[in-house]
Amino acid sequence: MNARYTTPPQRDSWFAPLSIDMFIKVLKTSFFHPFVAWIIPLCFRAQNMYWDATPMLVSIGWASLISLAWIFNAINNRLAFGMPREVDLSEEVIIITGGASGLGLLIAEVYGMRGATVAVLDVKEMESGEARGVTYYKCDVTDKAQIARVAAEIERDLGTPTVLINNAAIVIGKRLLDMEIEEVEKSLATNLISHFYTLKTFLPAMARSESGGTVVTVSSVIGQLGAAHLTDYAAAKAGITAMHKSLAAELHETHPQIRTVLVTPGQLSTPLFYGVQTPNAFLAPVVEPVDVAKEIISAIDNGHSAAIGMPLYARWVEWYNVLPLGIQAVVRSLAGLDVAMRTFIGREGTRHSEKNGVLIQGF
Repeated sequence: MNARYTTPPQRDSWFAPLSIDMFIKVLKTSFFHPFVAWIIPLCFRAQNMYWDATPMLVSIGWASLISLAWIFNAINNRLAFGMPREVDLSEEVIIITGGASGLGLLIAEVYGMRGATVAVLDVKEMESGEARGVTYYKCDVTDKAQIARVAAEIERDLGTPTVLINNAAIVIGKRLLDMEIEEVEKSLATNLISHFYTLKTFLPAMARSESGGTVVTVSSVIGQLGAAHLTDYAAAKAGITAMHKSLAAELHETHPQIRTVLVTPGQLSTPLFYGVQTPNAFLAPVVEPVDVAKEIISAIDNGHSAAIGMPLYARWVEWYNVLPLGIQAVVRSLAGLDVAMRTFIGREGTRHSEKNGVLIQGF
């Protein structure tokens, strides 16, 4: 009996619904929000408190600090990513690799329902069957000839692509010594080399367009951390992160109308990493695809370049690499980073069979 999975099993915990990300989100919309911060001195004033009273001065100082932080963040983003491009969904042609399931499928369905033209490239059939506004093209993104053929079909059927979301990925989940060379080549071809193929195919049309376009690269924090049983995957994700940053620098010089979005999530609750135990459910919660999809869609809709990291630790993971090596080793051990893949089942390697009345899971 075959089954498809949507959410990896996790350890039971009394604080399972809670995470540091949830607390940060609550604080950002309350205590650390300028509007809420300025309500406090206004309430004090409504009670006829003098302007020079200590509570009034403290609350005004806090509100001013929070407002300056928000202004600085806006300026920082503008300096880092430049002006946004104008986006008209009725004119957008969105290409999504690996869009037959998981995060890619979710983004495809949302844009299809909103009136954009979406092309999904995948070797598997779409899990949801036909979706409104979404056209499926069977394509192996590791094959240059297939990509060229599909690109010509998309240009003929849908129009010139304006958004490319490189989302296709596979996970082998084996130790390096246990992998066959063919598996290494397949992993690197899918997770790394395919990005170069799709960019070389679809990017020139965006570069010629006056309205520009958006390139989205879905990477992973594993590319910065590495992990046991993920040598091939980590190498590929590190490669596409570096590639994306270099490409963004090139486009900034030559084609500033093209926006770039780098996505580096932690563990997603998709079948790709089914069975993996997150090291710490509070500090490193499993990320729901809908949350990542919302951030990606928001960046595309607003015409912004962006660097999206989820959950919280994914946005600060680069600081880990500046720690002394001994402390890094202790952190890895406490987090359980290198033992999380021991329970890996995955999307393609799952099979269920009954033997003597017992359900067996294996590869």
